Amino acid sequence: MSIAVVGIGLDGSQGLTKDVQEILQEATFLAGSKRHLGYFVDHPAEKLDLVNLKTGIDAIATAANLAHHSVVILASGDPLFFGLGRLLLEHFDPSKIRFYPHFSSVQLAFSRLKIPWQDAQLISVHGRSTDQLVKLFKQGKDKIAVLTDTNNNPSAIARLLLALELPVNYSFYICENLGDATEKVSHFTPPETTKLSKLDHNFFATLNVLILIRETQADDIDLANLPLIGLPDSSFLSFRDRPSLITKKEVRLAILGELSLQPNQTVWDIGAGTGSVSIEIARLCPSSQVYAIEKTGMGSTLVTKNSHRFKLDNVTSINGKAPEVLLGLPNCDRVFIGGSGGNITDILDVCHQKLTTKGIIVMTFATIEYQLQAINWLSNNSWQYRLLQLQISRSTPISHLTRFTPLNPVTIITAFR
Repeated sequence: MSIAVVGIGLDGSQGLTKDVQEILQEATFLAGSKRHLGYFVDHPAEKLDLVNLKTGIDAIATAANLAHHSVVILASGDPLFFGLGRLLLEHFDPSKIRFYPHFSSVQLAFSRLKIPWQDAQLISVHGRSTDQLVKLFKQGKDKIAVLTDTNNNPSAIARLLLALELPVNYSFYICENLGDATEKVSHFTPPETTKLSKLDHNFFATLNVLILIRETQADDIDLANLPLIGLPDSSFLSFRDRPSLITKKEVRLAILGELSLQPNQTVWDIGAGTGSVSIEIARLCPSSQVYAIEKTGMGSTLVTKNSHRFKLDNVTSINGKAPEVLLGLPNCDRVFIGGSGGNITDILDVCHQKLTTKGIIVMTFATIEYQLQAINWLSNNSWQYRLLQLQISRSTPISHLTRFTPLNPVTIITAFR
């Protein structure tokens, strides 16, 4: 038994090397899709249209076991790149198979764009879930190559990115019919993502590769069209390698309600991260002073940048570790603790000293252990408290359908004397 697996492009036999063309000329049994076999209409070999892979594999095995047959299987591009090669290796002895790859569609796409791609993330949503793609979006990967299909087409992927509301921007490059005379490359900039999301799935050729290139967020935003409360997550500057690491809008709204904010207050935001909660408080209460405490230098810088981005002058970014850095701050009326670095009880000790008599502490927890530490402290120090658990799901487009995607559950503890 001997099987040759030949990768082929849209340029047909013309794109094959001389050696591969000779292998094809000697073939007595050709298997492939209708499109691939169409390049060899006049070839005398027996032909098998691989409409049904299960029965097709059986027919190939039968042909390969016949001494007089020389079996060649045609596949798109590189058969071992999200292609037929993996399935063949599961059914046949690898020592009996020889692969002759062509350029993969991803290789061709990046070459057309003149962009190096050794650091690109490669993913297929062709007949697959988009869950892995969502993960890459949330990680803010710089370059993503996506093998699409009719359902998970470029427009559907644009709708998916918009629905995630991430503080990250991508340019969309749709590379169609690569290697063919009808080859076309379209470019949609980040501001044009909404336009792309509204295009019909038939707008692009079926054979297309989507290349996503991350772009820098604009320094300014249209403040006039922002809501008074509940800013979109995408409006904030965030960590480049963790753009999804931000207190989500729905959680921020609950936090703001629990804080019972009033004018002319001093507010601490401990573990401020990107400063999203501080920004919301400062916009709602321009007469209040917000101190955003963040232990990482990158986070503290982001707080400052976001304050400038929203043109706020009542947010003070403080780079330091709680509780030590809290001792030098003025007494406060409200405290939000979004991150404690494992020091929740020590932080609460300082808040106990520096919070005004009618002050309120609001804390969020993603883990049970730190939540229990806070509850024990509150009980031991005779504070009153209430718990609110948020289990929120957002609608997410899945091709032409919609499903709910859950956010991480969060427990909010509101405490007062």
